Amino acid sequence: MGLLPDALATQVVKTLRERGATLATSESLTGGLIGATITEVPGASEVYLGGAIAYDVMMKARLSGVSRTILHTYGVVSEQTVTEMAVGIQTLTGSTWAIAASGVAGPAPQQGHAPGEVWIGLAGPQLGQHHFLLARRHQFTGDRSAVRQQTVATSLQMLLTALSPV
Repeated sequence: MGLLPDALATQVVKTLRERGATLATSESLTGGLIGATITEVPGASEVYLGGAIAYDVMMKARLSGVSRTILHTYGVVSEQTVTEMAVGIQTLTGSTWAIAASGVAGPAPQQGHAPGEVWIGLAGPQLGQHHFLLARRHQFTGDRSAVRQQTVATSLQMLLTALSPV
């Protein structure tokens, strides 16, 4: 078992502060839980710019900049959607890093996706002509709360891994 979300959030805030970097979030199934976990950490306001809760399909387009073509072609639970969510919120806020999460918390399947299927996207600083982008599919287990908590912990761990020196 890895670190709990609160410990991960503390490490994220510390690492971002040390690097002079900022973070924004675009959340769907977590309903703001990633941002809430980060803002529990004293000093989070130095690095966390804010985020969007894009729970509804069309809000992903309006708030997070996901193209309607991507939404209609790939659906909300997809690599393409979380990538555009991450880049969209990064662009909107001017953050150095952005985390995006979209998936099915349960209890029922959604658009052919099983409960616990979650895509997490990460957008980072521009390297040359391209931004650092990463999107990963996860299959979490447990009830809605467990899936959401695992999404938060995994999102923060993905960011910490990306921030770690090679």
